[in-house]
Amino acid sequence: MFKQLKLVFLFLLIVNQSLQAQKAQRLNTGWEFVKQDLGGIWEAVRPVGKGNPEELPFWQKVSLPHCFNATDAVDPNVHYYQGPGWYRTNLAIENPYANGRTLLHFEGAGQKTQVYIHTTKVAEHVGGYDEWTADITDAVAAFKKSPLFKTQFKGKVPVIIRCDNSRDLEMMPSSLSDFNVYGGIYRYLNLVYNPQLAVDKVFAHATVDVKGAQGKLTVKARFLNQDNLKDAAVKITLVDPNGKTVFNATKNISSFNDDELLVETNVRSPKLWSVETPQQYEVKLTVTANGQTYNAIQKIGFRHFEFVKKGPFTLNGKRVLLRGTHRHEDHAGVAAAMTEEMMVTEMKMMKEMGVNFIRLGHYQQSRIILDLCDSLGILVWEEIPWCRGGLGGAVYQEQGKRMLTNMIEQHYNHPSIIIWGLGNENDWPGDFSEFDKEKIRTYMKELNNLSHKLDPSRSTAIRRCDFCRDIVDVYSPSIWAGWYRGNYTEYKDVSKSEFDKSDRFLHVEWGGDSHARRHSENPDNALLKIKQGGGADERAGDASLYGGGARVSKDGDWSESYIANLIDWHLKEQETMPWLTGTAYWPFKDFSTPIRPENPVPYVNQKGVVERDFTKKESFYIFQSYWTNTPMAHIYGHSWPVRWGAEGEEKMVKVYSNCDEAELFVNGKSFGLKKRNSQDFPAAGLRWSVPMQKGTYTFKVVAKKGKVTVTDEITQEYQTDKWAKPAKLVLKKVSETNGMATVEVKAYDANNVLCLDAATEVNFNLLGDGELIKDQGTSTASSKVQLYNGRALISLKTNKQKNVVSVSSNGLPTEFLMIEK
Repeated sequence: MFKQLKLVFLFLLIVNQSLQAQKAQRLNTGWEFVKQDLGGIWEAVRPVGKGNPEELPFWQKVSLPHCFNATDAVDPNVHYYQGPGWYRTNLAIENPYANGRTLLHFEGAGQKTQVYIHTTKVAEHVGGYDEWTADITDAVAAFKKSPLFKTQFKGKVPVIIRCDNSRDLEMMPSSLSDFNVYGGIYRYLNLVYNPQLAVDKVFAHATVDVKGAQGKLTVKARFLNQDNLKDAAVKITLVDPNGKTVFNATKNISSFNDDELLVETNVRSPKLWSVETPQQYEVKLTVTANGQTYNAIQKIGFRHFEFVKKGPFTLNGKRVLLRGTHRHEDHAGVAAAMTEEMMVTEMKMMKEMGVNFIRLGHYQQSRIILDLCDSLGILVWEEIPWCRGGLGGAVYQEQGKRMLTNMIEQHYNHPSIIIWGLGNENDWPGDFSEFDKEKIRTYMKELNNLSHKLDPSRSTAIRRCDFCRDIVDVYSPSIWAGWYRGNYTEYKDVSKSEFDKSDRFLHVEWGGDSHARRHSENPDNALLKIKQGGGADERAGDASLYGGGARVSKDGDWSESYIANLIDWHLKEQETMPWLTGTAYWPFKDFSTPIRPENPVPYVNQKGVVERDFTKKESFYIFQSYWTNTPMAHIYGHSWPVRWGAEGEEKMVKVYSNCDEAELFVNGKSFGLKKRNSQDFPAAGLRWSVPMQKGTYTFKVVAKKGKVTVTDEITQEYQTDKWAKPAKLVLKKVSETNGMATVEVKAYDANNVLCLDAATEVNFNLLGDGELIKDQGTSTASSKVQLYNGRALISLKTNKQKNVVSVSSNGLPTEFLMIEK
């Protein structure tokens, strides 16, 4: 495992991983941005005199990747911006290849993009998630002949880019989707220099039989040949995971019209790619034409997978239970503009949690993520953004086919990918005046056929569109046992019923929301209101906080304690379902959404096991206790400072661990040794009843697995005083380090008793020269947030000045706190 994680950092050095060009550089710095439309391209390039009206609009300096909606997506006081935005920079462009081509390579920009060289539009693209290139060669050459090149622009070339995420019914994804349709150049942008003849794409198809004895590799290439060169020499080299050359081949080619077959060869007993040992080969290409050479490296993996009909999933002939989660490209403070370092951190955390499968919802994601899945041994379901809505017109349908084609061709070589997803919740009416199931079925069949034509080796799948379940290879129904419908104890029976309806079943999306740092002494209380036996499939309106029948999503407390029980039950059941291919928890990380403004953290889907800034919730460790082998132990309640109850009442202390046995110590006294049994719910039998009196408690667990011992320790207060409704808020500075102060608000009743079940919504504000850390979409960095157990935290940069923090809530007096410099 640790060797795999170290290998991740090699991605920071690899430029050609997914067939980048011969010479390329990321264009991260030197950009300016304006968050509005311009009157025309001239406004981006005209000469500007200081103090003159031509200064408008004012441009701000930014670096790439950059998202329009870095903070407004989770600003509780506005709806996120959807419209155009402009970027500009001046580049020194000098292609080293005689008659070579100069490209701008976009790894992803949302959602409609236009590219200009000075005032000349050179390219445009519709779609926020697939990669594409703009050939700027001719426009650059033309601009260099203009006198402006040397006078106004000092020998540099002005590059201007317009991105637009305006609402558009005839564009995927639907604005009904439960995620933001972001705008901006939110993935890396590269300046690429190609020789006259270059490779556009490589299709390296690596297969192996079930026994792993005989591998086969077929390599095709698609060329860029603007000048119609007639002759080229290609050298193909295959290098095994240990760096040993397996074979070399050369080929002279003179035709560049279609995807050219470069080599087809057998590989005896190849080293296999698996989730435990994700071994990768390298295909190296050297293309020489007209005295110029183009080099590329493509990583591949040999593996054999199968979704067994009416059975489990196998990889290389052995059953693998897919232990999965989901990912949105979204993060605190940057929204979609995650850096490579952030992506590495995120995927390492998933592997640390025990994930071996991920569904990338609901769009093609960064090439960096796919590279990381290849390296870490994480199997992938990747899908196009046909999400919610029904079926648009010809433009809409063409975009879906184009994005499916691009996704498959751009990510074809990744051994981690096993499923191409064709859609999500396409049974959702409302985007169009017509909702015709037969037309949706017809289009789904077209996508399914296209996917199999482009890549017969991988399965197709959709989630939640029952009237199309027979079209795709693998189907995932909607099962939200214990959240949107039913009780979590119904999970196995409902899953088996759905399994029996499909040839190949995979359960993606389960779980529920939890407000980080909110805990409960009676978390399952809402289940008493739930009708049993009514199924667990999510239906229209279930996600609403209003109306309809009783459901935990509406009537529960949204505590980490409840979700801990729900997850614990699901995971212990999955160990006793031999027919199960696997599941994927929704999602790994909290993410922003425009349709949930009233959540405890406004505009955030809070179903993640980590917060939007990577802060782990308690549920992270529950997954780890079931899915990992490295010894670990975690006492539930690290973010639960005060428990409550009657004097002498017994309270359950739970330990989540993958160790064979664990011993709990309470204030230094042993409360006995427990053996782990995954089927002994909750906490796999690692739970203790501790009689508690008012005061301070230190809990320590000592757990053993073989010869390895691990420990964990927490301290909690126990409150026996009962409280009434909140009567006042009290602010207090709890820490300050390096100019960053953290304040905490607590809700008390009229008798000064802390209200430990208070979920009041509070609003933080700041007066002074500091900066409130807000609009991050987390429980500790939102200006509007619901209390968790009668408290909430927020931080500020003091800037070494006096600041006044205020907190207010409807019906309670506003509280102020002076932060001295």
